[in-house]
Amino acid sequence: MSEHKIDLKWEGAPSSFDESTYNRNHTVSFSDMVQVTVSSAPEYKGDPSCADPEKLLTSALASCHMLTFLAIADLKGFSIESYQDQATGFLEKGDSGRPQVTRIELHPSIVFAGEEKPDAATIKRMHASAHKNCFIANSIKAKVDVIDV
Repeated sequence: MSEHKIDLKWEGAPSSFDESTYNRNHTVSFSDMVQVTVSSAPEYKGDPSCADPEKLLTSALASCHMLTFLAIADLKGFSIESYQDQATGFLEKGDSGRPQVTRIELHPSIVFAGEEKPDAATIKRMHASAHKNCFIANSIKAKVDVIDV
């Protein structure tokens, strides 16, 4: 199959907005060219200007679903002009009583190009297939809902 490596770096320092605790900011490098500053969510004393792990998980799922949907559309001969999503991940208490991302809602908006466009039932089946075949969806236990399709 394949491997997917990242480089994560954190250095100890006081928080810039709460000196009684440590700075949660760190960098994640995906390659020599792509680096993201990550922190914990603001509710957990993180930097609100940074991505947090829960947002990264939500974006990974939404991105994987989109890429799988695009592949399915291409195989079926449909051309897509644009795909947008306003996904939301919900950090809630799980069955164990501990916080976890329990569900992720996808809100895709797709503009099909060309003369042949799928009907609503076909789009719904394509989303179901994208979910079933999405690597990230198959790797997490959070419930995934595709809304407004």
